[in-house]
Amino acid sequence: MLEIKNLHKSYKNFKVLDGLNMRINKGDIYGFLGKNGCGKTTTMNIICNMIPKDDGEIILGEDGTNKVKIGYLPETPSLYGYMNGYEYLGYIAYCAKLEDNVEKRIAAVLSLTGMTEGAKRRIKGYSRGMNQRLGIAAAILNKPQLLILDEPTSALDPEGRAEVMNIIRNLSDTGTTILLCTHILSDVERVANRIGVLTNGKLAVEGKIDEILASYGTDCVEVQLTDPDERAVELIRNAPFAVKSDFYEKTGLAVLTVKDPVSGMFETMKLLSDNSIPSSEVKLSRPTLEQVYMSIVGGSWK
Repeated sequence: MLEIKNLHKSYKNFKVLDGLNMRINKGDIYGFLGKNGCGKTTTMNIICNMIPKDDGEIILGEDGTNKVKIGYLPETPSLYGYMNGYEYLGYIAYCAKLEDNVEKRIAAVLSLTGMTEGAKRRIKGYSRGMNQRLGIAAAILNKPQLLILDEPTSALDPEGRAEVMNIIRNLSDTGTTILLCTHILSDVERVANRIGVLTNGKLAVEGKIDEILASYGTDCVEVQLTDPDERAVELIRNAPFAVKSDFYEKTGLAVLTVKDPVSGMFETMKLLSDNSIPSSEVKLSRPTLEQVYMSIVGGSWK
């Protein structure tokens, strides 16, 4: 559905994209990840032809003809507060030159996004969640083959996030290909089948989410330290039986990637006991997307 080849973009002397290569297959929910300022929004704006690229190719469609309908929800959609939801979607339909069955299509997208009743109200009285849902309704009004969502659940409460995630699943079930850009990694892990992590203007990793998680270790031992002093942290970081050891200072959590879960758990318990390292919980887990992401881009959990 979308292939990006050797994409470059700079703002004066600051190189944002430095030979980006990226592929989104038809039917994907593709999680597009990276730190603030790494070039994700720039990439999406180039795809939508809102800003020019410096060099590279954007190839849209399975046949490469670039004849693909795109829907785009920016991080903060600009809505007109004096309109109600029906009026706003009617305006969007006019701008998009939609002519056939416009009222029926508006009713369909309002139903899909749970905004049928809310569309009767003035937008200025909407909650943030209602704004997001109406923004999604506008983005899918023209039945896009590729839907680009920039932080669709930012600043939403858990209920609002769950509602938006359900909308994304429903859209995917109808055959829409989705590029999902968000910092909420649990949402990506919940709905995406493929991800790409953007660092230094390129993708550091791209592929199926389950394969990427598996490649970073099949099992981990998590240790919640109750008194993570320097000696304890040093022992954890240099555990000889672990393939990889990470310690997250702000949470006091140590994560040891091990080859075998049984021996890994035994060796961890022995390390804690032999060195009198206090802990409140020790458990086995699979690597999470958050752990893998931090390993790729560097940093620690907030």
